[in-house]
Amino acid sequence: MMYFLHRLSGDFKGFNVFYYVTFRAVLAAVTAFALSLLFGNYVIRKLISLKVGQPIRSASEVRRLAELHGGKQGTPTMGGVLVIGSVVIASVIWARPDNPFVWLALFCMVYLGALGFVDDYLKVTKKKSDGVSGRLKLVFQVILAGLVTAFFLFNPLIEVQARSLYLPFFKMPVIVNMGVFTFFFFALVLVGASNAVNLTDGLDGLAIGCTITVAFAYALLSYAAGNFRIAQYLQVPFYTYSGELAIFCAALVGAGLGFLWFNCHPAKIFMGDTGSLAIGGAIGVVAICCKQELLLAVVGGVFVIEAVSVILQVLSFQLTGKRLFAMSPIHHHFELSGWKENTVIVRFWILSIVFALLGLATLKLR
Repeated sequence: MMYFLHRLSGDFKGFNVFYYVTFRAVLAAVTAFALSLLFGNYVIRKLISLKVGQPIRSASEVRRLAELHGGKQGTPTMGGVLVIGSVVIASVIWARPDNPFVWLALFCMVYLGALGFVDDYLKVTKKKSDGVSGRLKLVFQVILAGLVTAFFLFNPLIEVQARSLYLPFFKMPVIVNMGVFTFFFFALVLVGASNAVNLTDGLDGLAIGCTITVAFAYALLSYAAGNFRIAQYLQVPFYTYSGELAIFCAALVGAGLGFLWFNCHPAKIFMGDTGSLAIGGAIGVVAICCKQELLLAVVGGVFVIEAVSVILQVLSFQLTGKRLFAMSPIHHHFELSGWKENTVIVRFWILSIVFALLGLATLKLR
């Protein structure tokens, strides 16, 4: 919306800055941060009045974890609405309204946010840690993957690139034509990303802190993919519309920082599945749009570790009857091993920063 102000540059000096993605990305981050801070306390009070407190696993399920987290019982959840709202408003204000990738990212975020909201609502009303069944969640996530696939394959401007999988780490571009497997790959990225962030959201500020570093990295990656000269120099795939996703990612960074203001330990609000599913899906679709899907496994290394720890735990117990970890996801393992909650959170943030830097560093390996 504010993008069109650059047309006034002929009459008023200085308005040309609204044309540049970098300028609008910074303001999108500041806007989202300000919105989060401005409405944070209001959202918290509203959620408390609605009695949507987070249910905690009972002592019969995990006694030690119940002892550690018992004090969090009743902390308002569904705080993801604050992140989603801030990102949507900031993106609509500062991104080009004619950019389809921005609208796709916003649609995916709101879609999965709605799914997570229903899940959180059922948990709160049932006073249990179980909401929407895993199978039903998967169905809705796969439906979204189908919509995203259709968006790409039926758009003549981007159809060829959408079917192409670009392999990172190689000097010369290595491209794999996915053909009919495009849908399955997109489903893997979207389902994997949304569930991985959801699994990471178990400690105060853990998931949102890691989100900030991943979103910042993808702001740079999407900007590079949308700038022909930079894309050519770094040998990354060029997408005409990808540059504007830097604004969406910057808005997510700003909203994440604002939410962390209230979500840091001891948290006054939890994002719930409303936020974690929405954030994971949004990051996944951004990775698809700028053709850096495989790099998400590096940049989002903490999310991957959390998800893999759950998979390994389940496989180990089913095959051998023994557990690899005291509890999964792995952040609970370290808690039960004696690490303080703050220690786990900050160390995982450090890892997330390192993974993001490693992901960006791969650009010079090409």
